[in-house]
Formats: sequence, structure tokens, C-alpha cells
Amino acid sequence: MSQLNDNSMERRNKPGTTANGTPITRIKSTDLFRQMRELEIDHGGRIYKLRLTQLNKLILTA
Repeated sequence: MSQLNDNSMERRNKPGTTANGTPITRIKSTDLFRQMRELEIDHGGRIYKLRLTQLNKLILTA
């Protein structure tokens, strides 16, 4: 495997950082869903639904 591919794999496995260098929190989707297929997120008084599809994809809707 080339050095470029090795580096890109490392980046995917580590949480990133914001523009000012602050680490980004990484949460596993399994921890969020806890055996469920849908959850609600209250953001600024508005409710969003986060769904896990049959193809294991995420969909966020307002």
C-alpha cells in the first residue's frame, strides 16, 4: 500500500480537528441508536429525526 493510502486510512480512524485545532468528538452510531432505528434531536427548539435505513445509511430530516 502506498504512503498516501496509509495516511488517508490513519485520518479516517482518528477523530479530526476543527479549523482552530480543537479535537472533534466522535460518537459511534451504535451508541446513539441503542438498538433503535430512529432518534430525535432537539436543536434550538426544532426537532430533527435521524434515521438508520435498511441499507445502513443515515438520514437527517427536519
